Amino acid sequence: MNNIRIVLADDHALVRAGLVKLLESMPEVTVVGEASDGLQLLALAAQHKPHLVLLDIAMPGLNGLEAAARLQQSAPDTKVIILSMHQEDQYVRHALRSGARGYLLKDSAPLELQLAIQAVVRGDTYLSPAITKGVMSDYAQRLRNEEVQEVPLSPRQREVLQLIAEGLSTKEIAQRLELSVKTVESHRTLLMKQLDIHEVTGLVRYALRKGIIAP
Repeated sequence: MNNIRIVLADDHALVRAGLVKLLESMPEVTVVGEASDGLQLLALAAQHKPHLVLLDIAMPGLNGLEAAARLQQSAPDTKVIILSMHQEDQYVRHALRSGARGYLLKDSAPLELQLAIQAVVRGDTYLSPAITKGVMSDYAQRLRNEEVQEVPLSPRQREVLQLIAEGLSTKEIAQRLELSVKTVESHRTLLMKQLDIHEVTGLVRYALRKGIIAP
């Protein structure tokens, strides 16, 4: 595909600058937007309709995994590659379950990024070779097991959970999401009931375990 339109999302300006320079050195690639958080990414994706989105996992407000899942709903034709320093299986599985077609470690060589983009754009899945062996072979089975045990949370509940786990107060969450304090408290109460977790520290551990926030 010629002229692959890409939106890049990372909350570190220097990382974005380096990636933009690298991407624009590739003759078939055009960077059409840069985002510093997940919500900004979704807005840019709706505006530019890119072929591909490159995004980090750990971003404020809405992390990369949740943003990827929302992109699958709002822009199913847009491919997603996760750029991360985390190579643990749970992050890779969560990324693939969220709709990502590629998972690339941030210490990968520039050529690997180009190969990943080409593979994902043509419809393949690309994982960094350094990622633990066996992730793909047991992926389907683990998903089936997790789906049986997983407590279903709505996108809004997952958003509230992330902000709670990031340490925001109820009032701060209400301001961030433009909700009433009472509504946020209701989400918090329902989360604790559904997950059978009755303290904030437990919610933080759950969010860490599920890859909703990074360690």
